[in-house]
Amino acid sequence: MLYPRIKDLREDSDLTQKEIGDILHVSQRTYSHYEKGDRNVPVEMLIRMAEYYDISLDYLVGRSDDRIWIRPKRKTRRKK
Repeated sequence: MLYPRIKDLREDSDLTQKEIGDILHVSQRTYSHYEKGDRNVPVEMLIRMAEYYDISLDYLVGRSDDRIWIRPKRKTRRKK
């Protein structure tokens, strides 16, 4: 599956495929396959990318135009 924002985010960050591959612990070749859509991007890798760029997964995969990731509030236990 092709995720065009993967390439856009990398280029906006002035990173080469090798540099982002090193950050994500994959080879430049593997990362290139992700950008071209030749290889499916594992969910774990999408999560790493979203965390690195500090964006939402929905934005990364094109489901939202909102880059901001809103962390869910932690549930607190009520005192009895």
